[in-house]
Amino acid sequence: MSDSRQSPPTHCRKLDNVIDDDIRYRAVDSRDARFDGVFFMAVTSTGIYCRPSCPAVTPKRVNCVFYPSAAAAQGAGFRACRRCRPDSVPGSPEWNHRADLVGRAMRLIGDGVVDREGVAGLAGRLGYSSRQLQRQLTAELGAGPIALARARRAQTARLLLQTTELPVTEIAFAAGFASVRQFNDTVREVYDRTPSGLRAEVATGHRTAADPRSAAGPRTATAAGPGSATPTPAGGLTLRLAYRGALDSDHLIDFLALRAVPGVEEVVPGTRAGVRTYRRTLALPYGHGIAEVDGLAPREPTTRGWLDCRLLLTDLRDLPTAVQRLRILFDLDADPLAVDEQLGADPLLGPLVRERPGLRSPSHVDPHELAVRAVLGQQISVGAARTLAGRLAERYGTALPEPSGGLRLLFPTAAALATADPEDFAMPAARRRALTGLCAALAEGVVRLDSGVDREEAAARLLDLPGIGPWTVGYLRMRALADPDVFLPSDVGVKHGLLRLGAPGDPKSAARAAEAWAPWRSYAVHRLWAGPASTTPTTTGSTRTENDRS
Repeated sequence: MSDSRQSPPTHCRKLDNVIDDDIRYRAVDSRDARFDGVFFMAVTSTGIYCRPSCPAVTPKRVNCVFYPSAAAAQGAGFRACRRCRPDSVPGSPEWNHRADLVGRAMRLIGDGVVDREGVAGLAGRLGYSSRQLQRQLTAELGAGPIALARARRAQTARLLLQTTELPVTEIAFAAGFASVRQFNDTVREVYDRTPSGLRAEVATGHRTAADPRSAAGPRTATAAGPGSATPTPAGGLTLRLAYRGALDSDHLIDFLALRAVPGVEEVVPGTRAGVRTYRRTLALPYGHGIAEVDGLAPREPTTRGWLDCRLLLTDLRDLPTAVQRLRILFDLDADPLAVDEQLGADPLLGPLVRERPGLRSPSHVDPHELAVRAVLGQQISVGAARTLAGRLAERYGTALPEPSGGLRLLFPTAAALATADPEDFAMPAARRRALTGLCAALAEGVVRLDSGVDREEAAARLLDLPGIGPWTVGYLRMRALADPDVFLPSDVGVKHGLLRLGAPGDPKSAARAAEAWAPWRSYAVHRLWAGPASTTPTTTGSTRTENDRS
């Protein structure tokens, strides 16, 4: 056994600020799934690494070493446990809310930037040198960008091996490997199996579902983040999008249904009784796709652990990127326990939290699309904004080769709208200028809204644009940039939510009340928008403030 497997890691500084190894071991001993994805346990006596909730017998404390990432455990010579599938856990909630270099880098790596642009491209997006980036990631995560991207490729390869009949050579390149030899070596090192051996596990009915109690059939497999998966008759993939804690899927579906752009998005009855399904088109780096995500059934526990998802892609290389963007949309890597503990202790929000645990703060699959739609909706109702967005999609969007239900279009790119005829924008002249100016800034890169951007810098650049005020910037920070700590004191929906709870709704009073809700103010906004479970969802954002007029 290599020395690297014997020595405790020295690169858990950020995590050590929160929990120490003794607390980690207690989490492992109690099989606490809340820590899945937050850290990984490696066992020096067996040479494997696991998620904290692994159902196997808890190893002796002296044999346990803890790592902040799967890539770090792999780099130290450990292979993935075949029982708990540690690569199928939700992502660490740290990457949801951290705005520092490491957090931004992890979000970009998750979106596949290293595979598409290399380490130099990743570093360039972040404004650092490749050497600085390598040093920062290694110091905190025990692995550099190449190792982190390699772990991501290995997870994608296993998913494709166990859920499709594609030839191994095609899977190697679809997963992002540069050669078949590199693919074979990585799979053997990470999973202690050849690619054909991984495929045979499923063919022989070997149970590989994330939940050891799952009754999934022999064609299930654990995916990277998504969970288990089976092929669909149409040639797509059926995935499980894993999450931790409780999840209020009704809130997510309600929120998205209210804003669904005709031809681009829709909410339809699901295949199971009482289930609603969110469907939308996806513009992806190598092609396009159609995604379907089911909510939970009425009597299913909110802590079920996964959402069923189906993906149909024109290029399988887009699989991990599509999954990552759906996870961001549904806020599946959040830590609802931490959010609900803080907001639940507040006298004002506490009753809402206890009535509806696990409420998430949905983001978006395409920040540019969201930015356009935010400006389209200034000073008009949500319904009117949705109609206007649908008209622009019809005029400037890209038609799918074949419609799928109500889905026919990809939303227009910022570049297409920047050169559009202003007469096609059925809105006041000032808002037309705001929209075309925003689209030009996005298309030219003057404003960036990708997952690796510095939020403060993006906000400052947005505010420099005509017709973009504090409300729009806050809304984009909350949804396009997945900032968990945004409050919108002048929002009409926030005002109505506060008044409904018997609190003052004016902006100054609202801002003072929200100070106690940091660092989870985005979740508090959604609490106020949604209200009690018995109320009709608010048409939040239907009216903007004077700050968003040019």
